[in-house]
Amino acid sequence: MHAIFFFVIHPNPAIVAQHAVRRLPRLALWLCCLAYVLPGFIGRDPWKREDMVSFGFMASLAELFSGHTANWLKPLLMGQADPGAALLPYWLGAWAIQLAPAGMPPDAVVRIPFAGLLMVTMVATWFGVYALARNPSAQPIAFAFGGEAKPLDYARAMADGGLLALIACLGLARLAHETTPALAQLSFTAALFFSLANLAIYRRTALAVMALALPGLVLSGAPSTALMLGAGGALVMALQNRNDLRVRMLDVGLILLMCLACALLADTWGLWRWRLQPHQGLQDFRRMANLFVWFLWPAWPLAAWTLWRWRWQLSQVWQHPHLALPLWFLAVTLVSTVLTGLSDRALLLALPALASLAAFALPTLERSVSALVDWFTLVFFSVCALTIWVVWLSMQTGWPAQPAANVARLAPGFAFSFSAPAFAVAALASLAWIGLVRWRAGRHRAALWKSLVLPAGGATLCWLLLMTLWLPLLNFGRGYAPLVSQVSGLIGPADCVNTQALTLSQGAAFGFHSPYRLIAMGSPKAAACPWLIADHLAVAQQAPPAAQWLERATVFRPTDDGEAIVVYERIHP
Repeated sequence: MHAIFFFVIHPNPAIVAQHAVRRLPRLALWLCCLAYVLPGFIGRDPWKREDMVSFGFMASLAELFSGHTANWLKPLLMGQADPGAALLPYWLGAWAIQLAPAGMPPDAVVRIPFAGLLMVTMVATWFGVYALARNPSAQPIAFAFGGEAKPLDYARAMADGGLLALIACLGLARLAHETTPALAQLSFTAALFFSLANLAIYRRTALAVMALALPGLVLSGAPSTALMLGAGGALVMALQNRNDLRVRMLDVGLILLMCLACALLADTWGLWRWRLQPHQGLQDFRRMANLFVWFLWPAWPLAAWTLWRWRWQLSQVWQHPHLALPLWFLAVTLVSTVLTGLSDRALLLALPALASLAAFALPTLERSVSALVDWFTLVFFSVCALTIWVVWLSMQTGWPAQPAANVARLAPGFAFSFSAPAFAVAALASLAWIGLVRWRAGRHRAALWKSLVLPAGGATLCWLLLMTLWLPLLNFGRGYAPLVSQVSGLIGPADCVNTQALTLSQGAAFGFHSPYRLIAMGSPKAAACPWLIADHLAVAQQAPPAAQWLERATVFRPTDDGEAIVVYERIHP
């Protein structure tokens, strides 16, 4: 009877003692973040397709491609504008190229600001969760005789858990390490989440950050998302129980004014793009289920658990910003993903809010659930790491034989080489994983963030192993350098080549990896070029005139039979 009465009076499920919110060592957290951020930005080639296309627009603005004049308000690549209408990400890459010392590889230089954007995402998510956890409705229940978690210590532990949940999400790894507008959109979405969460605590700072985040999101190719998140988020935060109604209404007015200015900016520069796509019933439902389950893992089960355990506050959710604000961000991004063809890049923007919801599951997890998460994570990531090591060992030594045979079949022509620095980093990361598992299996006092240490550590380990041990293979398989090298070897020395219907990624690849000037067929300068390269799919629909061009070869990308370049030589009379 007493338990029932206690539950009715206290619908808040967070029952947390002070010893459960002890500090996660800052050095360990920073090392985990750096081990996650740096691999993928160091030593990697531009990958197909969006990564290469984005680099092509940046190089075009920096005028790396000969014969091209930059148009900063309408970047062009192969004479085509960006279909996503993004500007700011390409500006950042082009500025990095222009400011970099001479001799630095431009594809490495453009990754510097994008590595910073990923760090901004992590910092903004941490401080966003920290602010939401400080809200009175999110705080744990006070004990009758004291000993409950102190408000700031509790908020810090929740923020640590939110950051670990973000790092653990499987969908974050690849897309967050590409130099594409998607990463810029993620960073500005996280900054907007931070600013709205802190509106009631650090009002001026929050408004200043919002004044950067909203136009940043608009200029990164997501104006409609920016307006929905900004306007809706302002209303969410205005409905919380703060004392000064006048200040709340003033904040809403300021944010709506910012949204209006952003809408005018998007309209003036022609940044609106509507990408609604019809759905195909059951087939799309299966794709959506697979995408959501794996892309958002393991944060989505924890977020669902949060909604279940905090369900008594959902009836007045707008008065509980630690639930309402992440739910609004999550709803907007999920609906956007569904309506725009189930794009994983649209779903990427859901991760900061989802990580926030996942963090609020931590105070309510039962010991058996926490143990299940640990064991599943331990098995999953240990098997993944072991697989990466076994394949690497097979490529190095030939034993066991089957993995090396599979690599030779899937990536014909790939020659593997040993890298001592990569091996050393991978070995240290693996030893750190073993140490982390031993620590987690030991007897330690409970801490809120303990259940997410292994998921975040495992995701970091596997990503780091892929970007060290497998990086040459991934560059060969996902890059365009092997294809361009084969075509260049066939053409030999030449000043220029004609192009016909190359895709944007192919055009960027030949502009960067090859020594040739690319001249579009039909242009006045085309007659001076003795060679022609064309996408094989375009040639199948409309081949060059047989009286003028002789087909020399069709060169397939080594790891993709569906992509090939047809090489023609001009027939001289």
